[in-house]
Formats: sequence, structure tokens, C-alpha cells
Amino acid sequence: MERDPLLDQIFWQALNGAHRHWSDGTGRIRRYTQGFSPIIAFADPARPDFAALAPWCARGEHFYCEGWTGAAPPGWRIEAESSMFRMVYQGAAPQDDPAPDAVPLQAAHAAQAVALAELCKPGPFGIRTIELGDYYGYFDGDRLMAMAGERLRAPGWCEISGVCVHPDYQGRGLARKLIGKLLRQHARRGERSLLHVMHHNPAHQLYLAMGFTDYLESTVRVVVAE
Repeated sequence: MERDPLLDQIFWQALNGAHRHWSDGTGRIRRYTQGFSPIIAFADPARPDFAALAPWCARGEHFYCEGWTGAAPPGWRIEAESSMFRMVYQGAAPQDDPAPDAVPLQAAHAAQAVALAELCKPGPFGIRTIELGDYYGYFDGDRLMAMAGERLRAPGWCEISGVCVHPDYQGRGLARKLIGKLLRQHARRGERSLLHVMHHNPAHQLYLAMGFTDYLESTVRVVVAE
């Protein structure tokens, strides 16, 4: 597909746009407010102004950031580096809701959602992340078996994120059903769907089989404020 400047800078578009009221920073660098996903985004990843973000960061905080490959600036340490795929859905939207029995996740489910994310490690996740969009889950009694929801937004785009299935409940198609529900929801709103997956994550093959295609592969880092 052709390059889309909104999609190229989807993290900045979200933190400086639709989610600006849930972020802190300047016109060049922003972070999600504490409690949300610990993510930093840059207006220009080639010239990240980390010094300007200092008033909103605590010593020892860990953040994820994408697209930046320079040396660590003073007061920051690079703890980990890898790469991830940004994928765009190119298939047909489901005509029927494949997960009509999925439960909308509310604030009361936040601790369970964080616990599942810590177990499955889908990416940066915080106690308030489920406030960023619609999240849905499947429960076995009081146990959250699986979840998926919405995070980054830009005009015409919405990200599917937080896709998790507890190891005890894998192989039941729960992730596919929840993703399908979100794909249908986005299409009905006139939005296109994207998602992110680390390059080593076997879920990449599932997403390809579902109709997602690789848009780009970019550097992702975990950085620590010192």
C-alpha cells in the first residue's frame, strides 16, 4: 500500500491528537500520563527533545518509544532494543459480530487486564489503558481468559492492541474472535485497522493469515529516566 503520513507517525498522531488530553509534554515530545501505557512519541524521531520531557518524568520510569535510533541523551538509558511490525488490515470486514458474547471491559476489570498483560506481554500496558478505547474480554467465572481493545488513533485509523490469551485458554480462537469484533466495529465507523507486533512474536503469522499485511518494520526501545 502507499505510504500514509498519519500512519507513519501513528504514535505522535495519537499522543498529540486524539489522546492529547491523556498525555503530557511539548509540541516536540509527549508521553502518556502516568497510569496509561508508558509510551513516548516524537514529532521528529531524528531529533527527540528528551530534555523537554523531564518535568513529566520520574526517576526510574520505563517507557517504550518507536522510530528513534540515536544515542541515549543525558539523563536517559536504553534498556532494551528490538523491532516490531506495523500491520494494516487489508481483508473484508466481518459481516456479523464474531464475538457477540464478549464482555466490555470497565474500570472494575482494570486490575485483571493488567495482570493478563503482565503474563502475556503484548506491549506497554497500564492500569488506565482500557480507557483509551473499547476493550472486550472473555471470562471463565471471575478469571479473564482473553482480551483485545483499541489504543492509538489518528483520523481514519484505529489500532487494535492489548491482544492477550491466557496460556490455559489458548487454542480456542478467542483472539481471532475479539480481533474480528474490533475489525467490524472499525469498519462500521469508517476507520481502517492497524496493529503492532514484535518481530519475534509468533502471533505475526496469525495476523497475516487473518488479512493483515506488513506496512513497515521499525525500531522499538525501552528507555529509563535516570
